[in-house]
Amino acid sequence: MTDLTESERGALAPEDSGGPQSLVTEHRRRAPSSRSVKLWRFLFLGAGAAFIVLLGVRLWQTNVQGQRAAGEAPELRFTTFDGAEVDLDELRGKGVVINFWASWCTPCRDEAELLEQTWRREKENGIVFLGLDYLDQEPSALAYLAEFDITYPNGPDLRSQAARRYRIQGVPETFFISPEGRIVETVVGPIASQQELDALLDRIRP
Repeated sequence: MTDLTESERGALAPEDSGGPQSLVTEHRRRAPSSRSVKLWRFLFLGAGAAFIVLLGVRLWQTNVQGQRAAGEAPELRFTTFDGAEVDLDELRGKGVVINFWASWCTPCRDEAELLEQTWRREKENGIVFLGLDYLDQEPSALAYLAEFDITYPNGPDLRSQAARRYRIQGVPETFFISPEGRIVETVVGPIASQQELDALLDRIRP
């Protein structure tokens, strides 16, 4: 058997990894510290909790907003584009139609002429029509009123105060108020026909 030389023995010998202490050091270098794990776990749980809270708040808001005004009509005071003051309380004893609209609202155009013509027919019969312009610019609103020759009282819903009180879902939306000041019916979307409008008016006649 041939003996290996010193250089040959060195080439074949396994490399010294530094012993147990080196292995421990390498393990610590590669494994995340327990403090980092706890931090990430805390952040993950915190984000999940925040998401659940946010979701709950959004569901609550949707539920509240989805509850339309009913019963006693909310307070309504506004100034028309002509500068006249309107107070719903002063209209007790009359049937009141409140129409929320906007010049940019295409469905509003579908009912604009119907509302105006019916107002002209009914204004001597104890029926009052009111219009509230929602999220609009005054020049556009005035142009809309002129286009359809609308003569019943109309004004801007400043800061959407009336829209929030009446909890509207969009425009057009029309409320029918009895002479006693109670909401009898709410129509979401354009009123489709004269027959439909007349049937609603019959429910609020003085």
